[in-house]
Parts: sequence; structure tokens; C-alpha cells
Amino acid sequence: MTSHVISYGDAVNDALERMDDLGYERGAQGDLANHGPMGAEALAVMGHGEQVAAWVEGYRHAMPHHEPPAPRFALDPADEASWRPALGTFNRAGDWERLFERELADRPWRDVLARWWGRLLPGTLAGLTHGMIRTAHAVRGLAATPHPSAAQLTEFARGLAYWAARYTGLPGEAAFQGPYGTQGSPGSGRLADAVAALPRRPMTAHVTRGGAAERLRAVDEFAGYREALHALAPADPQLLLSEMTAEFAGIYLAHPEVFPVPLIHGVTAPAAARLVLPHLPAELHTPTLAALWQVHVALLLAFTGDRQHEEAVAGTARETPVPAFDELAARALEHQDEHVIKFTEACIREHALRPDPRFAAAVLAAQQRIPRR
Repeated sequence: MTSHVISYGDAVNDALERMDDLGYERGAQGDLANHGPMGAEALAVMGHGEQVAAWVEGYRHAMPHHEPPAPRFALDPADEASWRPALGTFNRAGDWERLFERELADRPWRDVLARWWGRLLPGTLAGLTHGMIRTAHAVRGLAATPHPSAAQLTEFARGLAYWAARYTGLPGEAAFQGPYGTQGSPGSGRLADAVAALPRRPMTAHVTRGGAAERLRAVDEFAGYREALHALAPADPQLLLSEMTAEFAGIYLAHPEVFPVPLIHGVTAPAAARLVLPHLPAELHTPTLAALWQVHVALLLAFTGDRQHEEAVAGTARETPVPAFDELAARALEHQDEHVIKFTEACIREHALRPDPRFAAAVLAAQQRIPRR
């Protein structure tokens, strides 16, 4: 008896329909992002389309989600005085979703993306970068078909709406040292050197979820924060994205003492941005990289207290026995946790573009550190 092979598109659309009633967040504290659409899409990309429906049902029951927010007051996308005050106001999430639904009814999705990506970039930290990441997973689905389904367009609207409703700005503004192709001072302008030069504030105790949020809010008080925002020299965006993902895969690997989820986003956020860049105007590429670097600086200061093991992590990764990526993908499905699934898919994709042993070693570490569902 032959098994029925479910295509990527069919698996994604079925998953989105099964999760249509889930709100933007879940959990007792109410600010854990809904990972269902992202996890299902990543599983489908890794070739596990036949298992997506079962995974979705398990995800739905693992933790209660909040009700989808109802729209209250219309937002006018053409009037900045209407929409800008609603940025970062989570009780307007339903209004944001309705705004993007109207936008998508009137114009192609790429036009909506180009119009709003730059507006939302300063708030990239939204939901610990899940606004950008959810949007990017939706974009990959849209780009895979000439005729997007209603469910796919709704998911795209919800990705943007979550980004807008949880919009979180950081103090200061990241900027590269000079025009593309030049290098200024201080510092070498290289990502790895900028990471190494960033002072870390020692952790006085294990940082809880609330403590990490407090450190993020106080990031401007950390030594080196403002200087780091201008530490990078311009580079080809695709190359810089690869440097970001490889460097932060190593940082994840180097910090087993940290709660094992937040630093994952140092990889999944730039990997998500890579999915979107081909659909954006070129003038938005460099601002996207700058916004990601600012988030990286904040994550390092909030979640790491030293860099003791970061110097040797490349060697550690080379010496770590790791399974092949096909096996890691199968283990991610068996593991079931949505963070593991998304991280595994992102690292597989990034390694294929620019091989680095830190990717596989970091995936193996995440699969061991994060509890199975």
C-alpha cells in the first residue's frame, strides 16, 4: 500500500485552516507567541507534510491559546496619525489584522509587504522577533504559489498584525560605519569582532523570564550598547545574514547556562529575513540588516553575562559528533517542540547556503536542551 504524499502547499493550507481559531498568543501570562503556523510551515519545508496535521493537533492541545482579538476601531493606513499611535498597542491587534486584510483586498501582497516592512522595522524586537518571523514564514508560503489561498493571505495579515501590535522599539538607531564597500572606525567593522568587543554584564543569578524582560528594557544602561550600534561596516546583505546566523548559532552553543529558547532567535530572525529580502525593494535591505544587528546586541546584553566559551565555540562545533541534517530533521519532528522545529529548519537552510559546523552542533544542542513536547 502506497502512502499519500501531501504537497507543501496542501500541508500548509490544511494547517492554517486547522489553526484559524487560535489567537496571537498563549499561556497563562498571555505573551507567548502563537508558533503554530510557523512550526507547521517549517515542518512542511523539511518534507514532513504527511505529519503536519497530527503535529498541529498536538500543538493545539499542548497549551491554551487566547481568543483571537476582535477589531474595535478602524485604522487608516494612509493616515500616519491614525496608525502610528497604535503601534505596540496589543489590544489593537484585531484592528491591525483588519487593516491588513483591507490592504490585501486592494493590492498585491508584495506591495503591502513593501509598504509596511520599513514602517515596522524599528519594532523588530516585537514578540522576541516573532512578528518578523511569522511574517516571513507567511511570505515563503505566498511566494511558493501564483494563486495564494485565502488562508495564506489571512496568515500574512496576521503576521504583520502581530508585528505591529507587539511593536517594540529599542533605544538608539543602528547604522553602518560608512557607504557600502568602505570601512570606517572604530573597530574592524566585522560582525565577529563587534560581538567579541561588546562588554557583558555578569549575571548575578539565573535570569528568569521576567528578569530577562527587565534586562531588555534596561539595555540602554549597559556599557557598550550605543557604541555597538555603529560597530559594523556595510557588507553584502546575503553575506552578512550568513555571518549573523553562523555567529549566533555559535553563541547559542556556547551558552548552555541560559534558558534554552531566547538565543535561538539570534538565528531564526535573520534566517527569516533572508526569506523576505527577494520580495523587498533594494533600499530596504540595509535597514533590515541594521535592525537585526540592533536586536542581536540587545539579545547578547540581556541573555549572556560573559563570553568565556564563545572564543572556543568554533572548535567545539568541529569536534562535536553530529548526525546528518536529514537525521536532525527527523529528530526535530520526533521532538515536537515548535522552537526546535523552526531552529532546525533555519539552520539546515543556512548551512546549505554557507556551510559551517556551528549550525549542526547548535541544532543538536537545542534538541537536547529544550524539553520534548
